[in-house]
Amino acid sequence: MASQKTASPIRPLVLPYGRELSPEPTTSSWPGESLSRWIAVIGNYVPRQCGIATFTTDLCNALSEEYSRAQVLVVAVNDPGSNYEYPSRVRFELAECNSSSYEDAADFLNSNNVAMVSLQHEYGIYGGPAGSYILRLMRRLKMPVVMTLHTVLREPNANQRIVMEELVALSDRLVVMSKHSARILKEVFHAPDEKIDLIPHGIPELPFEDPGSYKESTGTEGKTVLLTLGLLSPNKGIERVLEALPRIVANHPEVVYLIVGAIHPHIRQREGNRYLIELQALARELGVERNVVFHNRFVSPEEMAQFVGSADIYITPYPCAAQAVSGTLAYALGAGKAIISTPYWHAAELLADGRGVLVPFEDSEAIATAAIKLLDNETARNAMRKRAYLYAREMVWSKAAESYMSTFVRARSDRIANTAYRILESEDRKGPEPVVSRQPSPVSNERTKRISA
Repeated sequence: MASQKTASPIRPLVLPYGRELSPEPTTSSWPGESLSRWIAVIGNYVPRQCGIATFTTDLCNALSEEYSRAQVLVVAVNDPGSNYEYPSRVRFELAECNSSSYEDAADFLNSNNVAMVSLQHEYGIYGGPAGSYILRLMRRLKMPVVMTLHTVLREPNANQRIVMEELVALSDRLVVMSKHSARILKEVFHAPDEKIDLIPHGIPELPFEDPGSYKESTGTEGKTVLLTLGLLSPNKGIERVLEALPRIVANHPEVVYLIVGAIHPHIRQREGNRYLIELQALARELGVERNVVFHNRFVSPEEMAQFVGSADIYITPYPCAAQAVSGTLAYALGAGKAIISTPYWHAAELLADGRGVLVPFEDSEAIATAAIKLLDNETARNAMRKRAYLYAREMVWSKAAESYMSTFVRARSDRIANTAYRILESEDRKGPEPVVSRQPSPVSNERTKRISA
């Protein structure tokens, strides 16, 4: 069992202590005139190997590139036993399983006059029951918070519900990446509709190119490439694609299925490479081992572009509908790939209107039928690719950064307006009361006593 990690040392942030930063002259390229220049993003960060880390890094890069006057710092979450070599943008390392580290992080942000916090939320990346330690940080923050939800559960357990309801109350604005997530957030966690912003998962700006131009770099010249990319774990449904391969290969012998990605770190820590070995054994049992190539590593952004570029068909065979977001699906859509997917929430929205093919969950025969149909009809496949590519132009990181900045500015403006209203209301009653920023409602306070935050 991993031991709890002590609070990580603070990397000093050189900012004026106890006062606002002196604003520089404003320009039309900087919409955040009401913000100090420092924006803090909390979440996993590269070189940590997970989807949240990649997302957080891409978001920070996009904000910095689109708004050169916005300075972005990161509070990175470290999993137990880890020691990452972070870039200089990471100014504080939060120890996942050390509750006091969350309070230290809040004090660090408050004392440095950070103007805005962007919190990346996934239950599994924060410590405590249902990730409740993050509440210790949120309750202490004095600045507005915009929370991005990477998972929204339709059927949360008791602790998950309690934690999320208080996080919703403590956040100034909420960002989701699909309409379905927004509906669940309102129906299950009672989030106010006016507090929710829909910002699609960002993607890099990729060219629309023929897969053949990438195949030399991936060793697949002369092959028809099926691809699944991402960290490997038993909940990805890869077995169903392997089961579909014998029929696909019988019709298209040149097909090769690339499975790109390392075993998920948490799975590897518990089981080593057992899951990978099981997949390899299944490929041998089905007689398709020569048509399957495993790239068991966490690939760089450059390698990801090459692998996705080489794909004739991209497949996400997830076995569960409650998949709120898939970064790799968004990436494949942005590259203009022909896509086959099960109808989990994110896929059902992104692949609507002929932008992909949806097949039933856990149905290898349906996967085989869809793949053969696409491979038999190049005209239909290319038309699908073009629909996907054109749709995804609104998802590129530059536009995502604009949307996030608009959300930050609105959160800041709403906080100022609400604070002014409460001051006036207090004066009107002639019984001045302290204005405390972002205290949870009495209901939330009472409910959170049931778990140890």
